[in-house]
Amino acid sequence: MPEPSPDLLLTNATLATLQPGRPYGLVEAGAVALRSGRIAWAGPAAEMPAEHAGLPRRDLGQRLLTPGLIDCHTHIVFGGDRAREFEMRLEGASYEEVARAGGGIVSSVRATRAAPEEALIAAALPRLDALLAEGLTLIEVKSGYGLDRETELRMLRAARALERLRPVRVVTSFLGAHAVPAEYTGRSGAYLEEVCLPTLRAAHAEGLVDAVDGFCEGIAFSPKEISRVFDTARALGLPVKLHAEQLSDLGGAALAAGYGALSADHLEYLGAEGVAAMARAGTVAVLLPGAFYTLRETKLPPVAGLRAAGVPIALASDCNPGTSPLTSLLLTLNMGCTLFRLTPEEALAGVTREAARALGIADCGMIAPGMRADLAAWDVAHPAELAYRIGFNPLHTRWFGGLECN
Repeated sequence: MPEPSPDLLLTNATLATLQPGRPYGLVEAGAVALRSGRIAWAGPAAEMPAEHAGLPRRDLGQRLLTPGLIDCHTHIVFGGDRAREFEMRLEGASYEEVARAGGGIVSSVRATRAAPEEALIAAALPRLDALLAEGLTLIEVKSGYGLDRETELRMLRAARALERLRPVRVVTSFLGAHAVPAEYTGRSGAYLEEVCLPTLRAAHAEGLVDAVDGFCEGIAFSPKEISRVFDTARALGLPVKLHAEQLSDLGGAALAAGYGALSADHLEYLGAEGVAAMARAGTVAVLLPGAFYTLRETKLPPVAGLRAAGVPIALASDCNPGTSPLTSLLLTLNMGCTLFRLTPEEALAGVTREAARALGIADCGMIAPGMRADLAAWDVAHPAELAYRIGFNPLHTRWFGGLECN
């Protein structure tokens, strides 16, 4: 049985509530009342209702309090590494050339297939621990390095195990349509029919999948093939998301939006039609600066167009062995600002409020009554400092469901 969450009053804090209406939803001299693992009240301490005055108090010493951070796009369960590909790219090979030479996702497939579940868990935990040490409270974890029934299910079971081993919430995404395995080269349709879709149904039956993802790209799957995956997801009642427009504009984001997708991710080559479709559907744009940085990409995602259209923007680490070996959301914040020209407020919202939206989760991502008491206290004076610093972790305290977890 989990330890019960104590009722508590957090006082003497600057609150970055991330509630819309004012920059960062900032509240000076704030307080937050926690009851039964939820936020019962938050606001200026001078306005606190009398019913909370008798709670045990924790003075935060004027520290900044934010929602717990959320990483809404990761691949942290995998076997092996791809350091040699890092060298190859530095020697001039493109991501596509590496993939077509048998590297890329397919090389991670070989290593992941060879790893038992216990080994996958053991390898993922240090990556997860690095994120937790920076205030993470919710993480999305994808399959997609198995590309066969046994390994895809093993990856999802390993992902589910992480939240039993650490104080964190895990949301899983089935990514069987990540790449075409070597044994199905030139037969992507057969792979979908014989492996991917039956495995998706099996994962759903076992309760292992919360959403369905895919990779719509010339080196992966066409929009028509992704539609087959999404039709199956719809029949199972599962929400969808998509890796789209990372290397070219195949119309994946517009396709995903047509299915009411939670998010479309990467988006460096997203065009105006895709932006408009996402705006109409309420689909979140998840930007992944770690991959942009690692691949030395030069085509920027259309941040100004997304802003102008009112498309919500989230940020994520995209932690994976090949194109974003990144286990720091704080560095992701800095990259989002420096590389993509997001404002620090947009970046922080991107790993809290908008990241929750990208996962279809309504009970976290802001400091507001009724939300889970997933919080982070920081040794900073202003929230912009979280994006400003490089290689510095000012986390003071993390709460998960009202429990202090340091």
